[in-house]
Amino acid sequence: MARDADIFDRLKQDHDLHRDLFERLDNGGADREALFVRLTKELKAHAAAEEQALYSTMMRKPQTTDETRHSVAEHKEIDDLLNDLAATDRNGGEWTEKLAHLRHRYIHHIDEEEDEHFPDFARHLDDEDLCFMRTVFDRRKQAESADAKVTPETLEDAKE
Repeated sequence: MARDADIFDRLKQDHDLHRDLFERLDNGGADREALFVRLTKELKAHAAAEEQALYSTMMRKPQTTDETRHSVAEHKEIDDLLNDLAATDRNGGEWTEKLAHLRHRYIHHIDEEEDEHFPDFARHLDDEDLCFMRTVFDRRKQAESADAKVTPETLEDAKE
């Protein structure tokens, strides 16, 4: 199992990149728009690939179904917050507040994945699962990255 266990390391690499992008966005600067676009594409591509690789596998394991559903629901929440942020004027204080809220929710999500879910999930996986997840994650991440877009939509519109 150890040879392919790096799927969790691969997911954590993305999380570290996301933490860095949030930090750079918090610091503002001339590249704020480009950083926001990159963060958006990274988060959307990562979530889609993670759902197809990791969470589709974990849904087939009864012991991890609740954790999996919880994480997928958080992905939807984060996507909604990201789209709402994209629909907000970037020059106002509201944008900064929404960015802080999104960052808080996202950091909570990835900390929970890394500290609780990944160790639990690893106990229920075999070599075939791990190999499948790594292959699917990398392939889907690449495809999703090419297609990911900033999609402005307010939270009110998302609820309709």
